[in-house]
Amino acid sequence: MIEWSAEDLMIRDAVRDWVDAEVRPRLDDLDSGRIPPYDLIRGLMRTFGMDEMARASFDRRASGEDPGGPGGGRSASMTMLPIIELCKVSPGLVTAMGVSLGLAAGTIMKRGTPEQRKRWGLDLLTFDKVGAWAITEPGSGSDAFGGMQSTARRVGDEYVLNGSKTFITNGPHADTIVFYCKLDDGRPPREREILCFVLDRGMPGLEQSRPLRKMGLHSSPTGELFLSDVRVGPDRLLTGGGSGKESARQNFVTERAGLAAMALGVIEECLRLSVEYARTRVLWDKPIGEYQLIQLKLAKMEVARLNVQNLVFRHIEMQRAGRTPTLAEASAMKLYAAQAAVEVTSEAVQLFGGNGYMSEFRVEQLARDAKSFQIYAGTDEIQITHIARDLLSR
Repeated sequence: MIEWSAEDLMIRDAVRDWVDAEVRPRLDDLDSGRIPPYDLIRGLMRTFGMDEMARASFDRRASGEDPGGPGGGRSASMTMLPIIELCKVSPGLVTAMGVSLGLAAGTIMKRGTPEQRKRWGLDLLTFDKVGAWAITEPGSGSDAFGGMQSTARRVGDEYVLNGSKTFITNGPHADTIVFYCKLDDGRPPREREILCFVLDRGMPGLEQSRPLRKMGLHSSPTGELFLSDVRVGPDRLLTGGGSGKESARQNFVTERAGLAAMALGVIEECLRLSVEYARTRVLWDKPIGEYQLIQLKLAKMEVARLNVQNLVFRHIEMQRAGRTPTLAEASAMKLYAAQAAVEVTSEAVQLFGGNGYMSEFRVEQLARDAKSFQIYAGTDEIQITHIARDLLSR
C-alpha cells in the first residue's frame, strides 16, 4: 500500500466534513474541559453507523457466524482514517474513544465469557457506556506489573479489592472499569498472579476522582480511582485469553501501533497550518516561505509526514493480512511516530514565532497534546527497552 484508495478518500472526506462541522466549533470548550467528549463521540458513531456495525458484529460473533480475530479488509482503513482526521483537531477525543473501545471493550471481548461480553462488552462497543482501563498506579508507572500494589483477597466465594489507580483515561466518567490487581495469596508481591476484574460506577467502596489538570489532551478526562474493600463475585473476573499480564501486553501492542495514526493526524495538521502561514506571513517585504530556514522546517515536516504515513500503511496491510505486530514492532512504531510528532509540533510553534505561542493559532494546542505521545502507553525509554531486548534475543 503506497497511497489511499478512492474508497479510502471518500471515507476520509466524509469524516473530515463531520469534524469540521461538529468538532472544530467546539474546540475551545473541549480544550478548556468545559464539555466532556462523549456526546461528540456518540455523534460520530451514529453518523457513520459505527454503533450499528458494532452491534451487528457482536450479534454475528455471539451466534458463531463471525469468530472474530485479526484481519478485516476495508475495516482497517475505516479504523485509521477517523483517528487521523480527529487528531488533526482534538487528539484527546481519540484517546477517550480508543481507551473505551479498544482497551476496556477489547479486554472484555477477548477475555470474557459470552455472558460477560453481553453484560458489559456490547454497551462499550456501541458507546452507550464509557469504559476505562485501569492499570497504572501512583508508585508503579513504567513498572506497571512489578510495582503494582492493588490487591484482590479471596474471602469465601468473593474477592475483596483494595488499591488506587492514577492517570486513568475516562476515569472520572467511566460507567465500566477494567481493573488490574494482584492476587493477595501470601507470596512476595512481584511473584503474585495478575487478575483482571470488571467494575461498575457506584459500587460500594469505589471512588472516581474529578478530572486531573494536565499539560495537554484536555478533551480527554483523566482521573484517579480509589478502592476500599470493594466486594466482587467471580462473575466479574475475566479469566480467558491467558494471564492478566498477557492480556495487558496485547493491549499495549494495539495502543502503541494505533498511536502512529494519531501522530500522523497531528503532523498533517501542523504541516497544513505551517505552509499556509509561510505563504501569508510577510517579513522584510516577502512571505517567510521564501526564506531557506523556513523552507528547511517545512521540508523536515514533510519527511516526517511521509515516514509516519508509511508506518500507518504498513499497519493497515498487516491487519488485512491477518497479522498482529509484535510488541517490539509496535514499540518501534510508537517511538518513531511520537518523536516525529513532538519535533514537528515544536518546529511549527517556532515557525509561527510569537503567534505560535498563542492559542488562537492552534499549533500551541497540538504541541501540548503531542507531548503525551511520548509518555502514555509506555514512555520512549520503555519502547527502546522492548526494541533492544527483541534485537538481542535473536
